[in-house]
Order: sequence, then structure tokens, then C-alpha cells
Amino acid sequence: MKWILIISLLTANTLFGQKILWQENRKLNWNNFKSNVNNQKGSNVVAYTNCGWVYSVVKSTNPKSPVKIKIETFFNEDKSWKDIKQINDYVLNHEQKHFDIAEVFARKLRKEVAEKVKTSGDYNRIFQGIYNRILKEYTEFQRAYDKDTQHGVDKDKQAEYNNLIAEELENLKSYQIS
Repeated sequence: MKWILIISLLTANTLFGQKILWQENRKLNWNNFKSNVNNQKGSNVVAYTNCGWVYSVVKSTNPKSPVKIKIETFFNEDKSWKDIKQINDYVLNHEQKHFDIAEVFARKLRKEVAEKVKTSGDYNRIFQGIYNRILKEYTEFQRAYDKDTQHGVDKDKQAEYNNLIAEELENLKSYQIS
């Protein structure tokens, strides 16, 4: 018997918000930032990007049956915020990179899942460990990105990260959802 399991990185209420799925040729714009709630701390925080992954699984109770896992990167419009008095294209680029970082790590997850999770038994045994490890790496990278760039204020560091993120997206291009 096959069944579908949908699990979200974020809480269940985010499943009902307005989401944008990551696409290479679609960039964020300020109209995508729809929340009026600034829950961030720090005077240099001009905007906040709420993004992450959602995955769905089609598997069987038979541990030898093939498993299908779909991993998507999303931007949550209803939880993303901006200070309209301070926004500009440079800040928007910084926020876009947060979304791009989510896609980089989704690709890393897709890659490892494709290599190691072939059956329902594999899913039951190892998927959660892979997911948790990559989620931890993702969270640490997002924190380092904001710290190192001072939320985009350090233009040299921002340029370094822009290049690094573009390079990672290219290196993992074969794990992009078409």
C-alpha cells in the first residue's frame, strides 16, 4: 500500500501561506515581502526573508519498494518583511541570496538523497539523519552569511558570498528541479 507523506521544514501554518517556489529565472521583488511584522533585532536589519524547503514522499510499507522524494525550495511571502523606508536594489539582492542559499542546500539534500535513498527501507533508516545534518549546515550557513556580510552592509563580503552562492548553484545544477 502506497501513501503520501508531506512534511514541512516550518510549522504547519506555513503550508497555507503564499509561497513562491525557487526558479532560476524568477527573482524576488519587494512586492513579495508582504508581512507587516518586523520580528528581527538590530538596527541594520532592513528586511527578512522567510524561506526553506518542503518535501513530499511516496513510499510503500514494503521496505524493498522504490521511494520517490520531491524536495522544493520556497519563499514565504506572508512571513517575509521589509522596512519600506530603507529598501533598495542592493538590499533586495542580499535577500535574494538567502533564497538562493536555501536552493543550494536543497540541491545538496536532493543529491545525497538520490545517491543513498533508493527504497522505502532506506527512507525509513537514513533519510531523517541526512535531512537533519543538511538542515543544520543550512542554518549555520545562513547565520554566517548574515554575520559575515553584516546583513549586507559589508559590500566586499557580500560580493564574496554572491560569487560563492552562484558557484554552488552552478556546481549542483544537475540537482535543480526543472
